[in-house]
Amino acid sequence: MTDRHFSEMSHASVVDRYFTKRYVTDVNQKEGEDQCILMHSNRICVITVAPSHPILMEGKSVTNVNFKVNAHMDRLDNKVTGKAKKGAQMLDSRSLLCFVTCTDGSTYTLRSCIKGGLIEANDQLVDHPELLTQKPSTDGYIAIILTRLQSHEQEMKKLLTHEQYLTILKQRETKQSNGNTS
Repeated sequence: MTDRHFSEMSHASVVDRYFTKRYVTDVNQKEGEDQCILMHSNRICVITVAPSHPILMEGKSVTNVNFKVNAHMDRLDNKVTGKAKKGAQMLDSRSLLCFVTCTDGSTYTLRSCIKGGLIEANDQLVDHPELLTQKPSTDGYIAIILTRLQSHEQEMKKLLTHEQYLTILKQRETKQSNGNTS
C-alpha cells in the first residue's frame, strides 16, 4: 500500500469507508424529496435525507421531527431485544418513519424506503432537530433498519446506485435550466 493510498483512506469518513450509498428519488412522488440509504455489509441500513432533498438543498431550518406516524404508532416506541432483534416494527418501503417541520412552515414525510425491521428511530432528533441538517449522514440519521437475510439483495436492487443518483440529478438540472430559458 502506497503512502498516497493510505493518506486517502485515512481522510475518508466513516460513512465512506464502511457504507455503500443507495438512493430513492422523488419519495412521496414529489420531485427532489430524495432519501439516502447507507448500507453496511452486515445488512444494517441507515436511513438519511439525501443531499438533494429540499431540507438540505434550500438550507431549511428544522423545528420539529415527529415519529408518531398515526394515532396508534410511534416509531420511538420500538423495543428491540436480542441477537434476532425480536420486537422490531416491520416496515415496507413505503412505511412512514417521521414528519419533519421547518421554520418556513414546510413539512416533509420521510419513509423507510426499504423492507425490514426497525432497529432504532433516532430519538435525538426530537430534542435536537437541527442534527437533520447539520449532520445528515451521521448524528442526524432518521432510522436504522435491518433487512431480512432472504430479501437483502432483492431490496438493494430496488435502490439507485450513487452513479444512477448523480445521473438523475444531472437530468433534473438540465430540465430546470431548459425550463428557465424558455
